[in-house]
Parts: sequence; C-alpha cells; structure tokens
Amino acid sequence: MTTTTLAVLVPLLPFLAAAAGLLLGRTAPGFVRPLAVLPTLTAFALAVVVAVRQGGGQAIDAATELTPTGSVPIELALHIDGFAALVAVLVGLVASCVQIYSTGYLRDDPRYPSYSALVSLFTSAMLLVVYSGDLMLLLVGWEIMGICSYFLVGHYWETSEARAASIKAFLVTKLGDVPFLIGLFALATDAGSFRITKVLGAVANGGLDHPTLIALLLLAGVAGKSAQFPLHTWLPDAMAGPTPVSALIHAATMVAAGVYFIARLLPVFAASSAALVVLAVMAAVTMLGSGLAALAQDDIKRVLAYSTIGQLGYMTGALAVGDRGAAVFHLLSHGVFKALLFLAAGVIIHAAGTNSLASMSRMKDLRARIPDAYWTMTVALLALAAVPPFAGFFSKESVLGAAEHVATGHTEHAPGAAGWIVLVAALLTAVLTAAYATRLWLLAFRGRGVEAPDHGRQPVVMTAVLWVLAVPSLAFGLAYGLLPDWFDGRDLAPTLTTSVLGTGLALTGGLITYGAWRHTSALAVRVPLGAVVAHPEGDAAHVEAEAIAIHESVYGDVAYAPDPADPGRLLLGPLHRHAAVGFHLDAVYATLFVRPVQAAASLVRFLDREVVDTYVSGASAVPRLLGAAVRRAQTGNVQTYVSALLAGTVVLAVAALLVATGA
Repeated sequence: MTTTTLAVLVPLLPFLAAAAGLLLGRTAPGFVRPLAVLPTLTAFALAVVVAVRQGGGQAIDAATELTPTGSVPIELALHIDGFAALVAVLVGLVASCVQIYSTGYLRDDPRYPSYSALVSLFTSAMLLVVYSGDLMLLLVGWEIMGICSYFLVGHYWETSEARAASIKAFLVTKLGDVPFLIGLFALATDAGSFRITKVLGAVANGGLDHPTLIALLLLAGVAGKSAQFPLHTWLPDAMAGPTPVSALIHAATMVAAGVYFIARLLPVFAASSAALVVLAVMAAVTMLGSGLAALAQDDIKRVLAYSTIGQLGYMTGALAVGDRGAAVFHLLSHGVFKALLFLAAGVIIHAAGTNSLASMSRMKDLRARIPDAYWTMTVALLALAAVPPFAGFFSKESVLGAAEHVATGHTEHAPGAAGWIVLVAALLTAVLTAAYATRLWLLAFRGRGVEAPDHGRQPVVMTAVLWVLAVPSLAFGLAYGLLPDWFDGRDLAPTLTTSVLGTGLALTGGLITYGAWRHTSALAVRVPLGAVVAHPEGDAAHVEAEAIAIHESVYGDVAYAPDPADPGRLLLGPLHRHAAVGFHLDAVYATLFVRPVQAAASLVRFLDREVVDTYVSGASAVPRLLGAAVRRAQTGNVQTYVSALLAGTVVLAVAALLVATGA
C-alpha cells in the first residue's frame, strides 16, 4: 500500500468510527467501546508507518481537484513533511490513550456513546489539519474541531458551568476565526492558490503584496485556537468538561492547531518583521500572565489549563524568533507530558470524588491511595518544570537557545527585539513554571486540607495509560539527536548558557515555593482551622473548617476548605486575588464588548416591540375598527337605511350649495 493511501486512511478511520458510533450508540451499545478504541489505535499505527516512510526527507505531496471553483482552485491535497509526520504520531498517541482511558473514566456515563464518537471526530479533524496540503481543507478540519469542542466541553450540560464554558469556547474561537478566514482569502488572492506549497513558493519569490496585514489577520485566528493573549480566556473555563477531553484539547488537538499552522506557514509570517515582533509580544504576555495565574488557582485542572497557555506561549515565542523546529519539538514534548498531567489529574478526581473539578484544597494523603498517579504525575511535573533529563528540559531549552541566538545576533531569522522579548519572558516564565508545578505537587500529594473520601481503586485502564505516557515524558527529550532530519536539519541540542540559566531558574522557583510551603505549613500547625492566618505582608485570610462549596457529581456531593499550607498567597502577596481571576480580563471583556452588545440588543428589542410592532399593530387595528363600525350600521332596519340615505342627501345638497355660493 502506498504511503499516500496510508496517509488518507489516518484521518479517515476515526471519521468512520465517529459516524458508526453515532449510528450504533443506542441500537448496539456493545460495539461502542471497540469502535472508539480500535480505529484510533489503527490510525496511530498507520501514522507511525507514514512517519517512518517519510523519514524526515522529501515531503509527500498529492492533490486532486474535484470541481472547478473559480480563479483560485480548492483541492483535496496532502502535504506531509517531517513536522506533519511527527505531529500526526502525537495526535494518534494521545487520542488512543484518551479513548482507552475514557472507557474506565466514563464507564457509568449514559452519554458515553456520543462522547466517544465526538472524540473520534475531533481526532479526525486534527489529523486532517495536520496532513492537509490545501488551506481550505485545513479550514474544514479547523472548524470541525471548534464544533466538537462545543459539545465535548458541554458534556455535563446539566451544570451551568459546563453550558457557559462550551458557549464561551465556541464564541471566542469563532471570534478569532473571522479575521483568520479573511486572512486566508487575502493570502490565496496574493499567492493565486490555496495550496500550501504554492503559497510558500509565492512567498519565496516575493509574491505577497500585503504580508503584514495577512500575518496579523492569521494571528488573530491562531490566538483564538491556541489560547494566546488576548483570546485565551476560554481555555481555563473549558475545564468544566470531562478530564479526558481536557487532555485531548490541551495536549494534541485544538490548541496545538494554531501553533502547527504558524509552523507550517512560517515564511508567510517571517516576511513581515512587524508581525514577528507582535507575535513575540503576544507570546511574552501570554507566558508571564498565565504563569502568575496558574500560581493562584485552587482547582488542579485550572492550574494545568494556565500551564498549557504558558507552554503554548513558549511555542509561539520560538516561532517569533523564526525557529519552527524548536516550536514543534516543544509541541511534541509538551503534548506527551501535558496529556499525562491531565489524565493523572483525572485519577485524582476519581479519588477525591468530584466529577469535573478537583480542588487542591481537598487533597490530603492521596500519595498512598493513588501511587500510580503520584509517580507518573511527578515525572510529568518534572518535565513541565524543565528539569533535566526529562523531556521538557530539552524542548524548552531549544526554545531558549533559539531566542538567545536571535537576541545576540548569531542568526537573523527574526528581529533582535523579538529575540530579547522572548528570551527574557521565557526565563522569567521558567521560574513561575517551576513554582506552580512545585505548588501543585505539594498540595496534591502532601496537602493539609480537608481529606476527601476514599472512592476505591481506580480502573486498570486509567492507570495503565499513565505509565504508557510516562515513558516518552521521561525519555523523549533524549532522542533530540535523532530528530534533525525531521526539523529542517536544525540542531536541537540545548546550548550551555541557556541550559545552566534555565535550569538554575527552574530550581530556584521550585526551592522558593517549597520554602514558602514549609513556612505556611508551620503557620497552619500553630493556627487552627477557622482562625485568621496573618501573613508577613499583613494580609489576613479566613480559613473555613466547614465546606465552602459543593460540587454535584456522579460520585456524590463533596465539599472543600482552603488548604492552610497553600504557598500561593504568600508568594504572590496582594497580586494573588487578581491572578486568581485571570487579572479580570473577563470583566474587561464584559465591560467593553458583552454589555454594549447586550445594551444594543435591548435597544433593538425595544424598537422592535414598542415602535415597529406598534405600527404593524396599528395597520391591522384601523381596518378592524372601521369594519366594526360599519358592521354596527348594518341593522337590517329599512327605516334606518332610508333615514341615513335622506340625511346623506341633505348633507350633499348643503355642501353643493355652499360650494356654488362660494364660487
């Protein structure tokens, strides 16, 4: 079988599984789990075969035009280079793990058939984006992912949080898609084709008339899909969905699509120095803001959500300095350990007894109850903090090295300003990343909060998947020497300067957080629950002993109280309350956009009901009143009719006489 045929089957198999799952979910429920797992596993295996055959060499291209579409043709095209081959393997691996994991995580969920079908469709759409050689075909996969995210995030639609989160995710990503679509049309108009190879050829020949405008329009779509500032606010709220969905969205599908798109079309963005500087600023703000926000979150999934936003900032930062190899390398590494983090969080959620939320304030003595999650999450957090020799160290240092080369003038892929912006922000974010990773580990496994009830041993399929993902989280970075053929021949080995500096900053962030935790733990021992804990800054926080929130769940009602040993408040000080709500960006957007739109809608409704409807109602009421008056005159009395006739005759005669006299 040819490589092209195998590549076509990779996105096709999950699509067929989704269609079959939706059709057979109610009539043949016994086929649901095999249809969810086996096609996705097969697609993963085929993606590996395609990657091996492609081998990082010449790109695989194939295209067919179904029907003429005008001056700019749209084709069913494949373009599989080293980036596409490896990203498809990542998507297949994470999707397979999520489907297997979900068979245990949602084993009692009555909506599992539709859920698994949507996950398969989501996977198919992302694989279509990865392998697509035509921008309109890529857009189809892009939009299907947006629709799937709406349904999957809102899986627990009984809760208001899930409903609001699904609508928010859909609207914010669609807001970015509008300029993205305009940018695609502008790009195709300048290049004369939607084919990626022809677009890149036009860029190389200087065929773009409006590179800055096109790049900025496309960046708006990327900011929405990849949750970059300022369109990142939907991602933390999307944690209201099932945890496996969070793993899929954050690790390998939706948020990775924007980064992958820029990597695929990087020459388009590199044609405009202004666009690269804008991308660098966007990445820097995203990295730093998300790091601070993650340090203030109580829900473990929201910590990981802000972590994803920050790591995506690293990837876009690498693209801003013109190194797509470092960006995709970090995308692959992050995809593995972030999937592991979310799925391990799902095990914690099962153990803690909540359905979609896991407050770290309720975690106590979980290490002994869930040892698999403890050890594998420890590996993933070390990878996240970029501690050598874990995967995240090599990929993150490749980003730092790329930024350093541009900042110091060793390479000229991007403006030096972009290099300095990315380098400084990435180093500061390294401290924050290690800090919130250490805080998460301490609160989750050594917390002093209210102990959650024990819900028994977790399903084997859930814990087995964790160990599968732990292996690449530990060892993937060690394979960087084998990857240059897939990454334009770039050397991805970390440089000495950034390695020492980055690792030192990560260790510093971890040690500071550990010291703050020891300090707050000592205060918690001396001050009982329910008392006021005085912090060095002079702030006071009331620690409630009784439950302060109740989450409805299939596992029963649960409650939590803040962990008195949480170091986040001590580290952030007065900034904590602002970081905990994402620096009030939602409130800003509500003031600038939501409320004006609602006010305009209210005005339109008033005009429609009170003005337009008044005229419409009047137009129908007047004839009705006239008709009623005429109907009253029809009494059937001949004498009345004759009297009226005589009266009318007299009136007409008098009128005629007056007119004649006046004349």
